[in-house]
Amino acid sequence: MWLVILAFAATIATAIWYTQAENDKYLLKFLSLMLWGTTIMVLVDHALPFLMEGGGEFFEITTEAMVLGGVMLIAALGVWEGALLIKDPKGVIYKRKHA
Repeated sequence: MWLVILAFAATIATAIWYTQAENDKYLLKFLSLMLWGTTIMVLVDHALPFLMEGGGEFFEITTEAMVLGGVMLIAALGVWEGALLIKDPKGVIYKRKHA
């Protein structure tokens, strides 16, 4: 389930970034790449045991899997927020003096 949650979030982030690509001051490209990287990592994590064990369960639909997907999504959004705070696109944290 966490693969589905992350892939859905990556798709939404990519679509939003693509519509705002000319002016990416909120680092949506960074968010999109981070979510796609995590999605690919989880896909490999699911695919290798599935192929090596000769089948079985590919999508884990449990409460723990949903919680893990949510936690991974929150962690990715937290890293993105941290990058936004460092960049400070609106100049709220670091007041810029205009000459």
